[in-house]
Amino acid sequence: MTKRWSIRPHDAAQVQQLQRAAGVSAVVAQLLLARGIRSPEEARRFLEAPLASLHDPHSLPGAEQAAALLYQAVEQKQSIFVYGDYDVDGMTGCAILYRCLKRLGAAVRYYIPNRLSQGYGLHAEALHEIKEQGGQVVVTVDCGIASPEEARVARELGLVLIVSDHHHPGPRLPEAHAVVHPALPERQAPFPHLCGAGVAFKLAWALCRVASGGSQRVSPPLARFLHQMLGFAALGTVADVVPLLDENRVLVRHGLEVLRQQPTPGVEALLQVSNLAGKPLASEDLAFGLAPRLNAAGRLGQARLGVELLITEQPARARELAQYIDGLNQSRRSLEQSIYLAAVKQIKEHYPPEEHAALVLCGQKWHPGVIGIVAGRLAEKYHRPVVMLSLDSSSEPVAVGSARSVGSFDLYGALAACEELLLEFGGHEAAAGLKLHPRNIEAFRQQFCEQVDRTIAPEDRTAELTIDAEVPLGTLTLDAVRQMEQLAPFGQGNPRPLICTTGVELAAPVRTMGGGERHLALMLRQGPVQLRAVAFGQAEWAEPLRRHQGPLAVAFRPVINQFNGRRSVELHLADWQPLQQLRATGSG
Repeated sequence: MTKRWSIRPHDAAQVQQLQRAAGVSAVVAQLLLARGIRSPEEARRFLEAPLASLHDPHSLPGAEQAAALLYQAVEQKQSIFVYGDYDVDGMTGCAILYRCLKRLGAAVRYYIPNRLSQGYGLHAEALHEIKEQGGQVVVTVDCGIASPEEARVARELGLVLIVSDHHHPGPRLPEAHAVVHPALPERQAPFPHLCGAGVAFKLAWALCRVASGGSQRVSPPLARFLHQMLGFAALGTVADVVPLLDENRVLVRHGLEVLRQQPTPGVEALLQVSNLAGKPLASEDLAFGLAPRLNAAGRLGQARLGVELLITEQPARARELAQYIDGLNQSRRSLEQSIYLAAVKQIKEHYPPEEHAALVLCGQKWHPGVIGIVAGRLAEKYHRPVVMLSLDSSSEPVAVGSARSVGSFDLYGALAACEELLLEFGGHEAAAGLKLHPRNIEAFRQQFCEQVDRTIAPEDRTAELTIDAEVPLGTLTLDAVRQMEQLAPFGQGNPRPLICTTGVELAAPVRTMGGGERHLALMLRQGPVQLRAVAFGQAEWAEPLRRHQGPLAVAFRPVINQFNGRRSVELHLADWQPLQQLRATGSG
């Protein structure tokens, strides 16, 4: 679908003022101003992201109380279970707390629910199972905040329950022995947007303080341990697509270095199978290299193996697990592509996006562990909230769904408005899960689409690309792109700079590449300058580009590509339009 381009205006005097005051280049000053950073102090804090700027762990609601309870359990040799979610955020957070408790000498095990047979969250039957295995203390990671009934079950079983989570609290908080959450109704952390692994890291930090005699400074061995766990916190933060600002930015900036320089055996093996070992790491390497492999384990019901990979100290076992998980990821890709093609066919035949404010799609035996990824791809492609529902006639008559949002649309709120048609739902503004009876699908489709229709204005249903600057290709030297890289790590809330240019021609035939020929490789020419461009997941652009005659306008993110020791500027294409069409629509 055609996107609307909007180039950010910039004030040359403001750019020059920040450039001088902060001692940065003009391009960095312009990009900082575009992100709302105006003072030299803000600029330095943003660019340096010092580790010392992490907020005190005791400022995280519930962390001090939870740490005291956990340390008491360690001292009393009680059996502790870390109960984690099955996505990357849950796995990394689970691994952080497990490793911390193990280091302190705790009798600790972990429990990860099976995505396919149990689903998300804290389950009463799991608590019974933990009790039967001798468990006495349960600490959740990335789940539990919306589980008041399960908390009641834990109390009845005599379990000490500590909830650590970052998802939306429900209307009633669980009556746990401690609740650790960055955004409780009555109290918020200084930065309320931590992911589950970020919360787990802060809780581990608070626990290490207690173990160090209550001192503000933890003992050197525990300080070294926490430093290594920055890598796990970074991986969970990037994978969960929380804003890479404030504390999250600090965790990822320093965590990337830890993952490269001090990888655990599991991370080292994961870097090897991802072809990232020995290379400088960027946030995109976590998002598109490490995270999808770990997520594949969770999506295909093998999340426990993902946690085992993160906690093992045996290199041979780590390599074995990493290779197996890499194979799961290849299977996930195949499943994902087949469901994606079936969903696109359904959209074309029954639900033209121009006639529907949202897309509610349903398929027989669509793999419930993969439909969330497909929903995300479709939401980006059609700029509509997407709900994917899977039916399996051989099991209980329930449709299991995954939903993804676009822009600032509150997906959780829209599902809450349809609550009477749903058996279960949960999540946040951008992503959610749900269950409903198949007989309610049509009613849900109508009510959900009406809710979206009332909320999203028609003019907002065209995706808008907010472009940082328009520059000729000749200005994109290695030095210029290196300056842009100072704003890394990039991700949600701090996207990699998006640039556009016009009057571009194809210097060579377009070709598809990659697994399943899903990606596109192009050579772009503007005057005497030629640069290679890649369009990930956009193989469908190949034919329109081959047919097109005349100059193009392209929007892209410049990166530095390293190959065989050679560094060069490469463009990651975000959109293209015939130049004539761009001028006609007034975009830019």
